[in-house]
Amino acid sequence: MPQSVPSFADLIDSATESAVHLEMRDSYGVATEADALERWRRTGEVDTDPDSPYWTPWTELVRRTVARGVPVRRARIVSEPVSDYIRYEHAGTVVNIAAGEQVRWLPRRHASTIALPGNDFWLIDSQLIRWNHFTGDGGSAPGEISEDPAAARLCADAFEAVWARAIPHDEYKIS
Repeated sequence: MPQSVPSFADLIDSATESAVHLEMRDSYGVATEADALERWRRTGEVDTDPDSPYWTPWTELVRRTVARGVPVRRARIVSEPVSDYIRYEHAGTVVNIAAGEQVRWLPRRHASTIALPGNDFWLIDSQLIRWNHFTGDGGSAPGEISEDPAAARLCADAFEAVWARAIPHDEYKIS
């Protein structure tokens, strides 16, 4: 029987040891980003204020999680040259860093020998997976929760392999 999917805040607030996120798409079409992405496309400007109304719900969540001693790590596997969406995402990542997230980038060509799950995910305390599903055009689709030990091991191993090869945000340069 499928479990209900908690909000991201509830999920990350429940973490006691770790919260890791693996992103593997080169473009997302998430409705909550549409206006900010369009503004960036028009002007090249991105909101980098961690305390802006757009970012505050996320940055407050990350700050309180990190303040509890729970590391929040995000790894992104990206094709190169990067897509416009990844350029936009890279420009805004300073907000994630300011909130306390650790973020790394892995060029896709360096991920060929890593066994990866089929979907982006959040893994909480190496046990609880929140699968992030997307439509073909990158829109959000309903997420899914799993506590399957084999799937959690796959996610943990994949994330750590990506993390070990990935480049810290401040060192990853987009050309």
